[in-house]
Amino acid sequence: MPKANELKKGMVVEINDAPYVVKTVDCKSPSSRGAATLYKVRFNNVKTGQKLDESLKGDDFLKELDCQRMPVQFSYMDGDNYVFMNLTDYSQYTLSPEDLEGQIGYISESLEGMDAIVLDEQVISIELPIAIALEITETAPGMKSASATSRTKPAILSTGLEIQVPEYIEQGEVVKVNSETGKFMSRACVRE
Repeated sequence: MPKANELKKGMVVEINDAPYVVKTVDCKSPSSRGAATLYKVRFNNVKTGQKLDESLKGDDFLKELDCQRMPVQFSYMDGDNYVFMNLTDYSQYTLSPEDLEGQIGYISESLEGMDAIVLDEQVISIELPIAIALEITETAPGMKSASATSRTKPAILSTGLEIQVPEYIEQGEVVKVNSETGKFMSRACVRE
């Protein structure tokens, strides 16, 4: 049974006898001494899709549900829906953009290391790897002398996601992005 301070995006817990998947976790540290840290958590009901926002203390217990994790790969778009292929038995799963809320900007055809979280033979969410390599398709020209500064500029990635990158990064470079925070991590090593 995980505590609220152990919750991670994609975990499935039981609340009021219904399965909920964790969508976002936001930690709020109080300013007064002795006050408990609060975790604002957004859950989605697995069966109805209804959102539930809860404020939990770090030591509140939640019941984690037993889910299967299956390695998957993004295959193709079917209208607005995303189709993933199970890498063990080649079966296919279709998820709507609402099911992938906040993850669409990280999903590309070459992405490896994704897992489908399955509850009662139904895919409820996709778990992305933490570090994802994506190419920059649009950004301002790089500045050679900017490597010593910590200033950033906006960049649009190949999936349409916009992030902040250091000023020395050029268009066409491949960068690593943290899928949990949406922040630039580093340049990616590209093998040729």
